Amino acid sequence: MSRFRIAPLSRALGMALAVLLAWILVLAPCAHAFYFGGVTLKDEKEMGRKFDVLVRSSLPMVQDPEISDYVKGLVARIAKAIPPQPFAFQTGVILHNAMNAFAVPGGYVYVFTGLLMHFESEAQVAGVLCHELAHVTQRHVASRLERAQLVTLGSLLLAVAGIAAGGGAGGAIATASLSAGQAAMLNYSRADETEADQVGLQYLVKAGYPPSGMVGGFKVLRQKSWMSGSRVPAYLSTHPDIGDRINGIGARIQTLPGAVQARACDDARFKRMQVLLWGRHGDPSQALQRFRGQDALSLMGRGMVYARLNNVNEAARSFEAAMAKDPRDPLVLREAGIFHYRKGDATRAGLLLGQALQKDPRDYMAKYFLARMLDDEGRRPQAQAQYRDVLRYVPEESDVHESLGKSYGAGGRQGLAYVHLCYAAIYAHRKDLAERHFGKAKALQGQNPQEFRRLEAVYKERKEIWKKL
Repeated sequence: MSRFRIAPLSRALGMALAVLLAWILVLAPCAHAFYFGGVTLKDEKEMGRKFDVLVRSSLPMVQDPEISDYVKGLVARIAKAIPPQPFAFQTGVILHNAMNAFAVPGGYVYVFTGLLMHFESEAQVAGVLCHELAHVTQRHVASRLERAQLVTLGSLLLAVAGIAAGGGAGGAIATASLSAGQAAMLNYSRADETEADQVGLQYLVKAGYPPSGMVGGFKVLRQKSWMSGSRVPAYLSTHPDIGDRINGIGARIQTLPGAVQARACDDARFKRMQVLLWGRHGDPSQALQRFRGQDALSLMGRGMVYARLNNVNEAARSFEAAMAKDPRDPLVLREAGIFHYRKGDATRAGLLLGQALQKDPRDYMAKYFLARMLDDEGRRPQAQAQYRDVLRYVPEESDVHESLGKSYGAGGRQGLAYVHLCYAAIYAHRKDLAERHFGKAKALQGQNPQEFRRLEAVYKERKEIWKKL
């Protein structure tokens, strides 16, 4: 499954968490054992780092800067309202239609696209994230892990992954594989939930958001639960009693100053992010209902949906109308450029992608597609320069390393080709392929000794992680 290239959300992704959990389960018996007389901060950081490797290696991650940077900025805003922590918060957006979000020890925060697509405001997303970050800052997961005493790293990761997956296949695998004591860690206690609500609400208010965002987000989750019948959103399976908690949070909000309760929130970036997610991954009929407006973003969203439906004429008309409405919006220019690139119109694509980059030089997705276009034209040095620039922003993106490796190979630079093909295999968690490419890169290390030494350090570090899992 490609993580950087644009791909539609498929039913296969619905099993991604279950596959991740099953993979951890297979590795758990041979994992290194640790005794925790108390889970230290060092332990939390190590577990969080290794869990992040598993998540990014096993699940499709959204790398569009308009989306990933939006979530990163949201968490950074909340982090400023949190007392100093011994770790930096790091974010990831998981391409999955579950309405879920979670944070794990070490400060790793993940949001599912299903939650971003169905929430109604940034304040609602911020409210859920404040609650999740409170679980981390109050060390609720760590306190549960301490009760396990003698455990393997694999079983710790499995427990945390069970928290992430909640109900369904993923949760069933996690629960079945743990002892009764470990299985108890999969759900937060009522006391934990109450504390996370109270502390999270403090974070939300201090970050400048309307406090109603937390209640609003939980109400959306509850509503989706009612609408789906027996299918409970994964978030609710690990966060029970949400109805009572909504009332409790609402009562606390009523004690806040009127000016705080009446705060407004600018949702402009939130709406742009939602248009991209619905245009690229949402159900086509539902997405077209959302994009009935005549503003530039709605027209762009329609173009994206029609392109997915292979209705090229309607897609072209929608993109042209979007650019006529707002010819200076770099996001509209980028998406129109990607459409024309896929349609085979390199001239038009190059013009639009170039204009998008002039207005937003940090848009590495536009830069990536421009690099692919240059590669297609045989302008490899220019393409390679663009790929390298993209890697400054997403250094662990396997698709970009693969494209750069193939470009170097086509240009006869075999040493660099195998270096980047090895990186691509490492970050895609393809261990056997990584080993083969590393061997070939090692045989040609004399061509690029510095590049090989950097690869060697990364490869050795990743091998150590693989051994312990």
